[in-house]
Amino acid sequence: MTNTSVHLGRAGEVATLTITSKKGALGPAFWREVPPALAGLGGARVLIVRGQEWFSAGLDVKATAPVIAPALGQPEAFAAVVAEMHAAIEGLAALPIPVIAAVHGWCIGAGLELISACDLRLCSADARFSLPEVKLGITADLGGLQRLPGLVGRGRAAHLALTGEPIDAAAAERWGLVTEVLPTPEALFARAGALADTLAQLPPRALEGTKRALSAELPHAEGLQQAVAWNAQHMTADGLMNALKGRGS
Repeated sequence: MTNTSVHLGRAGEVATLTITSKKGALGPAFWREVPPALAGLGGARVLIVRGQEWFSAGLDVKATAPVIAPALGQPEAFAAVVAEMHAAIEGLAALPIPVIAAVHGWCIGAGLELISACDLRLCSADARFSLPEVKLGITADLGGLQRLPGLVGRGRAAHLALTGEPIDAAAAERWGLVTEVLPTPEALFARAGALADTLAQLPPRALEGTKRALSAELPHAEGLQQAVAWNAQHMTADGLMNALKGRGS
């Protein structure tokens, strides 16, 4: 399926959502197009999110200004505008399948908030990450300030958000924002595809249950009970025996 800002491709059980707008700018069309794209995943078992020119230049301020400007000073109207953006990012985070962000080039502002909602993040050596909203006189409000502390720690999240300064791929790996740095974009996309293929072969219910347990903001004991309840409902004797056979046990 092809839209003006995103393209959803498919290779077997792996889907790829590519940001196709110029420099990955996230304008009104992007936020409208993501939810129906996610609804079209069908039987996909893994989703890769990537950019075309580079990952994302962040919010397309020029295209978005006419939408936001009339709502300024009106909390309810402003919340309604931002709700469309939230629906796209929270919809991505809520997918029951693993989501891999493959980042090359710049990943700025809303783009960084977008990848923070993914499960796994890889990048190429040319990647740069920035959350510059404070320099624009605004507060990041698309989930990055809520998710980044859990990914990189509160201190490093504060450094990104309060200074607006970019970090390179090496720092992103050192901080834990990404788990792998590949030498080139081509190597990045190949690695993301190989990782997606590996995940697609794993039991989908186990992956979904693991995602739920990782994302649940519950006290320790309640989190344990949630994981136990999931296994009690979805684990099967046949599945367990097949897994043991696969390990040679």
